[in-house]
This record gives sequence, structure tokens and C-alpha cells, in this order.
Amino acid sequence: MSRANRRTFLEVSAAAAGTLALGASAGRAEETPKLRMGLIGAGGYGMADARAALKLGGTEIVAVCDVDSDHLNRAAADLEKSQGAKPRTYKHHRDLLASDPLDAVIIASPPHWHALHLIDSLQAEKDVYCEKPVSYDVREGQAMVAAVNASKRIVQVGFQRRQSEAMKQAAQRVKAGEIGDLIQVDAQIHYRAGLNDPTPQSPPASLDWPLWCGPAPLIAYSPQVGHQSWRLEKTTGHGHLVDWGIHLVDAVRTLLGLKMPTSVTASGGLYAYAGRITTPDTLSVHFEFDGLPVHWRHRLWGSSEYDPEVNNGIFFFGTKGTVFATDQRFVVVRGDKKQEHKVATDMGTLHMADFLDAVRERRPPVCLMEDAFRTTATVQLAMISYETNSTVRWDAETMQVIDNPDASALLKREYRDPYQHPYPTA
Repeated sequence: MSRANRRTFLEVSAAAAGTLALGASAGRAEETPKLRMGLIGAGGYGMADARAALKLGGTEIVAVCDVDSDHLNRAAADLEKSQGAKPRTYKHHRDLLASDPLDAVIIASPPHWHALHLIDSLQAEKDVYCEKPVSYDVREGQAMVAAVNASKRIVQVGFQRRQSEAMKQAAQRVKAGEIGDLIQVDAQIHYRAGLNDPTPQSPPASLDWPLWCGPAPLIAYSPQVGHQSWRLEKTTGHGHLVDWGIHLVDAVRTLLGLKMPTSVTASGGLYAYAGRITTPDTLSVHFEFDGLPVHWRHRLWGSSEYDPEVNNGIFFFGTKGTVFATDQRFVVVRGDKKQEHKVATDMGTLHMADFLDAVRERRPPVCLMEDAFRTTATVQLAMISYETNSTVRWDAETMQVIDNPDASALLKREYRDPYQHPYPTA
């Protein structure tokens, strides 16, 4: 078999393997009773996760919760069309969790709600598929890990790129030494953010804004800090690195077997969107992982790109070559030779399939809470570095910042009354 034909065969085989895995999951689902699932947070990602569960078969979304009645009613109607039965609807997540029957829940609320939603779900003895990031602050994440470990529930975190065949194959090339010794890793996602009106105004009549803010500060509503746009708001999403870049940081960690950085230094600011968003539109971060530097960069503005094909992805720089990897393809560069490999993967569906199989088989899923916490805390330390304008040195054994009181103070955010932070007080 020629080298070119062999490469094509391997790529087609990888794609077929993903299809077979999904087919096997769906086949098993048809042979067992349907899993009765609830959805907390019926926005775009919540509905994407719900549709993935329905696509795989053997599931029914029996209950939906959202603090916006328009979102709630639209989601219920869409799900009724998909599955033939209308789910029960709730405004408060605890009412959904108290409803019977319910086997598992999908948590797709904004991250400042994740800790309370997850812990309440575990106390209600439900299995959980929780979207990333794990938490808003580091101490919440620790409390969530403790709660999962104390439970007997299956918990999957939505780092879907752990299913990317392109990234897996790229990492195999790096580990096999095709680019020599690995010296540095760069990750980046540049894009032009679509911004909304930041002017404070009354929230839509359908939205319970104080409940949406929950344990976070009760800030003034505007379209820029409401649905979807909360990602670039400091008090809720905490910015582009924590929201989107976290996927690539997780991929670097897991592909290379890294734990947590020993130090983090971030710099950047609001250069193009000052007064419109509250997190940096330009950011550079240096993560030190036991002698391997990992760099993050993002830019949320600009009119055009020199090479759009590398806007979203990871560079692995070695002594003999370079590998670039993104969701569905990777490129190997050695000298004047450049080989591109396309490997399509339905990452979201595969990740949900792994969760549903784990629930039925009562075995660990591919993305454990404890490891997902490490990725989340890594990017949170970067934002702490940015906000304190300092290098943050981290002791992963004690879970403490070393000799930096200002940074240490940001590991935990005080909750708004009457909400109580789940991390135990001293």
C-alpha cells in the first residue's frame, strides 16, 4: 500500500470507527429502558446537548428548567417535536430535581451557577452531564470535586474535544518523535466578537434577572451581559480564555499528560472594546508545566487575518518540526514538507454517547470531574494573574497560591445573599 493510500485508509478508518461507536451506543440504548433526563439551562448549548442525547436513542428529556419563560417554552416545544412528548417545565432547578421520574440531568447554565446546580443534583441522586467550565472560582471547583467523590453518581464534564480524532492523532505524532523533542506549545483562538448594546436597561419581561444572576453580583441588565453574551462579562463568564480557550488548554493537558501549571503569567487588556465588555479583548498567558512552556493568545477584534486556517488551534513546536492541530484536522511540517490530515469527528455526540454508556454501565466517563477541575483551575489562575498583574505560582498538592496574598484572595468569590458558597469556611 502506498504511503498516500495508507494515510487515506487510516483517516477513513478513524471516521468509520467514530460512526461505529455511535451506532453501537444507539443499539445498546434500544435494548434498555429509556433514560429519563432533565435539562437545566435551555439555551443554545443546553439544547445542543439535549439533541445529542435524543439522537443517540434510548433517552427522553422529561423535564426542562430555565429562568427565562421564553427560552423554557421554546425548548419544550422543540423537544416535543423531536421526541413526541412534551417535557415538564420549571423555573427553579430544585423543583426539576424533585420531580419524578428522573435519572440524569444536563447542566448547561452559565458557569456561575454550575456549583450549586451540580451539588444539588448529586444530593438528589442524579447522574450529571455538566458543561464546562466546571465552576466560576477555584474553591467552588474543589467543593464540586469533593461532592462528586462522595457520591455514587456518574458525572461527565463537557470537554468535547477529548473526542477529537484529529487532535489524538496529532498528539500521537508528537509523542512518536516525528518533530523531535517537544520544546513549546502555543494555543490560540482569535475571532471578531459580535457585541451587543452594553447600555443598562430593563430585562425582558420573560427573564427573572435576579434569579439569573443567582450567587453572582446583581449587576445591571443589558443585552451585552444577558443570554449568550455573559461569556465576556467578568462576573459570570470571566472571558474568552475561560469560556472558549479552556477547550484547547484541556486538550493540551490531556493529550500530553500534564497536570497543573507551576506558575502562570498573564498580560493584556481592553484595547478595542473598552467600555463595552469587562474582560480582556487581547490576552497573552505563559503557563509553565514542569519545564514545558504553554502559551495562550487571543484577540477578539480585527478586520482580516493573515492565515485564518490557524486562528483556532494548537501548535506543537519540536526540534525537528511542527504540528498544528484543530478540531477536524492536523498538519505536520518538517523542513519544506507539509502534510495535512483531515479527520472528521462528531465530538459532541461522541461525548454524550460516552456519558450515556457510562450511566448504563455504571463505569467512569472519559472526562472525570477531578481532571476537568484541573483544566478549569488552570485558566482561572490565568485570570487571577491578569487581574492582579502578577505571576501566580501554584502548589497543586496544597491547592494554594504561593506568596501572593492578592492572588490568593481571588481563589474564592463571596456569594450574594442568601446564597451560600459550597467551599467550607475555615
